[in-house]
Amino acid sequence: MAEVGAHLTAAPAGQERPSVFEAVAQDSLMAAVKPALQHLVKVLAESNPARYGFLWQWFDEIYVLLDLLLQQHYLARCSASFSENFYSMKRIPMGDGRLQPLATAGLPKRQHWKSLLLLVLVPYLKGKLEKLVSSLREEDEYSIHPPSSSWKRFYRAFLAAYPYVNMTWEGWFLIQQLCYILGKAEHHSPLLKLAGVRLVRLTAEDIQALEKKWAESTSSQTHSFTSRVQSALRRALGGIAFSLSTGLSVSVFFLQFLDWWYSSENQETIKSLTALPTPPPPVHLEHEPSSALLPSLKTVCPLCRKVRVNATALATSGFVFCYRCAHGYVKAHQRCPVTGYATELQHLVKLYSPES
Repeated sequence: MAEVGAHLTAAPAGQERPSVFEAVAQDSLMAAVKPALQHLVKVLAESNPARYGFLWQWFDEIYVLLDLLLQQHYLARCSASFSENFYSMKRIPMGDGRLQPLATAGLPKRQHWKSLLLLVLVPYLKGKLEKLVSSLREEDEYSIHPPSSSWKRFYRAFLAAYPYVNMTWEGWFLIQQLCYILGKAEHHSPLLKLAGVRLVRLTAEDIQALEKKWAESTSSQTHSFTSRVQSALRRALGGIAFSLSTGLSVSVFFLQFLDWWYSSENQETIKSLTALPTPPPPVHLEHEPSSALLPSLKTVCPLCRKVRVNATALATSGFVFCYRCAHGYVKAHQRCPVTGYATELQHLVKLYSPES
């Protein structure tokens, strides 16, 4: 019984349940971090496409790996995600609420892995789905439509149904939050219910146990070679996760400010404040391998090497191509074929000659 008592703590009545404001705030924390980091990566990629372009191209995959490492570290160490621990909360299995395991005891394996997958995989898949819908809409608006086909009808039906599916998803979360406010539910988010856990506040015993565990982990010494290697790997992964969490903790308000500053509501203000004259063509192309793409005749497309058809310029670089060539290349690579600047389909600009 003494061993069990070391891993359990009595829950203060009426004080264990976080308010809806705390629960929603920790949800919005990670949602604000990703767009801000994405903007920073975009600035790096545009400043040096050759060196940092891959960060922009594979940002979602790199971010989900870092997020996986961060959330795994906190779930194993604190029984909470990074944002939940930031707001002094922990996860406990659903069941008897009179006795709660300490944060250092960790979650049962089933709840641990379900929590990890729902924390990392669901936002990643939702983001990918939103990008797919956006790209399909852009293709539907900007591309030359091929003859009607079953695939064309299918993705048009998908585009028509997606707003209702997304409304149902968001409505599910809203109803769950209303039930939580009224005391009719133990979870403010359906994802917590799917993981089989609920959120409670950290107690004084939890904080003492976390401090003690950190002190023991930094002072422990191992003697066998295998255990030393395992300990070194754990310390390395823990150090990376701790560095990420510390950096996020320090810069979280700055990142939230960036997310607000570059939100759609402020785009007109940003454009008016940061309006600059059009820069001249990049002269450094004469000394780089990409200059081999430029034909000697100005009416020839740099990609197909034929006289341009439906001349289309890229707003990010100013170079002119055939519409089909530019559309296919930008859709596949998200960059200008000559300069390497990050480019999207909406940056294609149709050119009209005086004769037309």
